[in-house]
Amino acid sequence: MVRLPPHAPGMRIGLYGGTFNPAHAGHRHVSLLALKRLELDRLWWVVTPGNPLKERGGLAPACERAEAARAMARHPRIDVTCFEEEIGAQFTVNTLDYVVARCRTVRFVWTMGADSLGSFHRWRGWRRIARLMPMAVIDRPGWTLRAAHAQAAQALGPYRIDESDAPLLPDMAPPAWAFLHGPRSSLSSSELRKQGRTFAVSGR
Repeated sequence: MVRLPPHAPGMRIGLYGGTFNPAHAGHRHVSLLALKRLELDRLWWVVTPGNPLKERGGLAPACERAEAARAMARHPRIDVTCFEEEIGAQFTVNTLDYVVARCRTVRFVWTMGADSLGSFHRWRGWRRIARLMPMAVIDRPGWTLRAAHAQAAQALGPYRIDESDAPLLPDMAPPAWAFLHGPRSSLSSSELRKQGRTFAVSGR
């Protein structure tokens, strides 16, 4: 039986997916910002088996990366899970279908960086993702304007709410999304891998 992180009816939970290869302080920064600005009860780091849009060669098993990510998360309200590998989900839309069907009374918010919004229109079933749960987009260096003008952002423009209303997002019926600005982290997993750093990285 697949074990999901702690949840209960009415909880406000953010889902933050990625390969976390490696997990770093930038992931934690985005998570803390989402917890605060969206007034979430918890946030799940969903460690994916691999990104369909990227090369998977040499990628460690998801649950191995999850162990390293837990050392980075270091927060009582951040849960690190590799259930996506357990259920055999190949795409984010499969994962969100799964959690929505099994946690019908939980108020989920899909959380992603602004760089992901830039390529969101290439994701399998991206329109369905937007209809499954509200979304929060966290600003990233170099993406403030580019993400706002991306194809998916333009298509979903009518459903964007002002970021001052971000605490309302978990209670809103999808599609609904907000772009959250604030201090940004320049850390990147791909850049860290180029430096040969493959474990959780503090950024120091």
